[in-house]
Amino acid sequence: MSTSTIRGTISGLGTRANPAFAGGIVAVSVLALGYALTGASVQAHTYIHVMAGLLWTGTDLFMGAVLGPATGGLDEEESAALFQRLTPKTAFFLPSMAFLTIAAGITLAQRVGLFPNSEPWLAIFTAVNVIPILLLLGRRLNALGDRRWQVVFAVATVGSLAWVATTVGSLNLADPAPGAAILVSLAIVTLLSVQGFGFLMPGEIKMYKEMTAANPDAGVISRIGQQNAKLGGVQGLFQLLLIGVMVSLRYGGF
Repeated sequence: MSTSTIRGTISGLGTRANPAFAGGIVAVSVLALGYALTGASVQAHTYIHVMAGLLWTGTDLFMGAVLGPATGGLDEEESAALFQRLTPKTAFFLPSMAFLTIAAGITLAQRVGLFPNSEPWLAIFTAVNVIPILLLLGRRLNALGDRRWQVVFAVATVGSLAWVATTVGSLNLADPAPGAAILVSLAIVTLLSVQGFGFLMPGEIKMYKEMTAANPDAGVISRIGQQNAKLGGVQGLFQLLLIGVMVSLRYGGF
């Protein structure tokens, strides 16, 4: 399976993860979000957001607190063998849970009136997520000179900044809405997104490319895998902070 194209990389990771698992977790996430946005009650919408967040946070904390230290005691061959089995699955599971948690959380806040006048804030949120993530992807995957990356980056940058330009006029900084808790949440989510898609995901792609190389280097796979496990732990800590903000939003005090 080619690793020189996005389609080839996704297909190859899906095959190694088990196509049923990879396709299933993506489909469940999309369907759950679709249900939350259409026919779900507020309670069901909340359940989807909370459960996805628990799965995302729990997996990251496990990666950082349990898996990272455990693999640190293995030799390179053993560690690489573990990450060759684990990485293809986390490459689909964690982004799916992150996407579902974030999208369901933002739309839930809009639905219950906690995020009034959200469009200009979401435009800014999109720009400060998309642009750094694409820059990090280009740099870490050595794609800055690739015309395909350049086209995607140009379209995404122009599009996100155009959205900011057309909505920023309705942004009233004197208005306390949407509230400190929502803005802090968006800031934490931005850190999580940039770290996840700008650091963790390129690491997984690098591991996959090394796995499929003619002579895979176990040391490279082991090193990147352990780095990603540690970063997963950092993600988990930020997510615990985010949960604290959400609790304060629900019960007051922020």
